[in-house]
Amino acid sequence: MSTNSTGNSTDDSGVPDLSQILPPYLNLPPHLSAHKYFYVCTLTVAAWDTLVLSPRTWRLLRTHEWPPLKILFHFLRVFMPVEFTIVGVAFFDTKWSQTQCSHFFLFEPICTAILLAACSLVHVIRIHAIYEKSRSVLFGMGGLLALQVVVTAICCGFFRSTPLLEGQGCIAEPKSNWVGIYWLSATITYTASFALAVQRSLRSLKVKQLSYWKLMLRDGLNLYGAIWAVNMVNMLFWFIITPTGPEDPVRTIVTSMAAVLTASMSMRIILAVRGSLVAGGSYAVSSTSAHSRSGNTTHVLSSARGGAAAGTIPGGNAVLSLARPGAGDIPATYAVPLANGDKGGADWDGKSSVGDGRDHKEHDIFPAEVDSPVKHDAPVQESVGGVRVTVESETDFAPYGREKN
Repeated sequence: MSTNSTGNSTDDSGVPDLSQILPPYLNLPPHLSAHKYFYVCTLTVAAWDTLVLSPRTWRLLRTHEWPPLKILFHFLRVFMPVEFTIVGVAFFDTKWSQTQCSHFFLFEPICTAILLAACSLVHVIRIHAIYEKSRSVLFGMGGLLALQVVVTAICCGFFRSTPLLEGQGCIAEPKSNWVGIYWLSATITYTASFALAVQRSLRSLKVKQLSYWKLMLRDGLNLYGAIWAVNMVNMLFWFIITPTGPEDPVRTIVTSMAAVLTASMSMRIILAVRGSLVAGGSYAVSSTSAHSRSGNTTHVLSSARGGAAAGTIPGGNAVLSLARPGAGDIPATYAVPLANGDKGGADWDGKSSVGDGRDHKEHDIFPAEVDSPVKHDAPVQESVGGVRVTVESETDFAPYGREKN
């Protein structure tokens, strides 16, 4: 190695050393270069997710209800791409000075803490719902969320700006290794959420047998699993991989991707909710359905209009009659407000919280795509004032209610 008259280093063959010629924003250390490449992948995932979810976002926006899950969905939908676009500008802008970075570096940890808190709140609401409003589940998951909020808020005060050269970007990194509890608190929440979701799915197999593949797709276990996996990989970078120096950002390489995928999968958990999003939505299998297998129940749906008929209630509204075989010829009759619910609507397709735009036929009680609790292969008999349908279990019609369009 020698030095020429211009002051640039050269090797024995006379080729100049590129590290001495390239400007700092092109002469990047290996870990910093990998960080920039990985952040490009993160922005690509965020942009693709924003594009793909646009039609379903619009359909969900058109629904009349505004439960917490819907509000959280639209918050994540906007907040996530905006945050990482701003962080990307600071990371890739070669004119961004370290003086500016010293006033900006806390933006990413603070915004990511807010993003993770919103995602964890989605998990708390949904897990609480699938466990049929269990207080123990609510207190357990709520306690983990509260711990996560406190820990991430405290840890935000222990980040610093990575001492990079001018033009190499602005990155926030922890001052000490223990600051990794910032992500550990969120990972514990998502681990509990994943475990509870799997446990609930396995319990449902006692009521309705499914293959594990169909069970995973029905309950969105792949979404919970993806969130858990990406946060566990992030833990490896925070606590196992050792930086080569204070300017090495290797511990934060995966953080942006982990936050983007966590938000993306959490939004898909919301979209996968069956029926309305009110109170966290319903679950595919009710735990009460396993206790009513002793005998068949006959449901009679009367469609009389404009006058009273035998076994119906005057007033022109549909009537639901319930009778057990052998209990007598006259069934017990109960008025059910079906007059406003027998109109087809596209706001709900029975599979998720958004519709697919198809119109249902008038007088349909359950959309065709729903796993209806009514046996479709049961014998149907015409009766006075309605259609007689035999089912095998007690049916809760509350989750299938649809609001008037």
